[in-house]
Amino acid sequence: MKKKVITVMSLATALIIGACGSSENKEAASTESATTEAPAAEAPAEATNYDPKRGEGKFDATNVDISKFDGAMATKGKAISETKCFSCHKTSDEKLVGPGWKGVTERRSPHWIMNFITNPDPMIDKDPEVQAQLELCLVRMPNQNLAEAEAREIVEFMRQNDGAK
Repeated sequence: MKKKVITVMSLATALIIGACGSSENKEAASTESATTEAPAAEAPAEATNYDPKRGEGKFDATNVDISKFDGAMATKGKAISETKCFSCHKTSDEKLVGPGWKGVTERRSPHWIMNFITNPDPMIDKDPEVQAQLELCLVRMPNQNLAEAEAREIVEFMRQNDGAK
């Protein structure tokens, strides 16, 4: 029994260290490419084009419809979240590695959430509120390579978590 517990703990530690290491490498690579490829004069213009209510990505109010709650979609979103999100997030307002999800759909628009969970790196680099959250959490949100449908299902689960019916 003791050997099993030690083995499980060792594997969990290795996964956590591996996940943290890869996000640091992505951050370093992202910072390095941004410094070598973009002149300093472009940074302010790019920052002024960023819309903190929309985020950075392909989703906006025209292509994300939340007019009706979809329970089946929320169920799929919960299953995806259990696999890809719950190791860092709780459904309450309690911080785990990342912030808790309670109330997120009241603070952020659905298209902002979808842009962030499908395209976190540019938003972390540009969004002042996300940067402030990063200072509290100390870990960049990794790109989970979610499909558009998966991102939408997660948003529907978040809406359900916040009381949508």
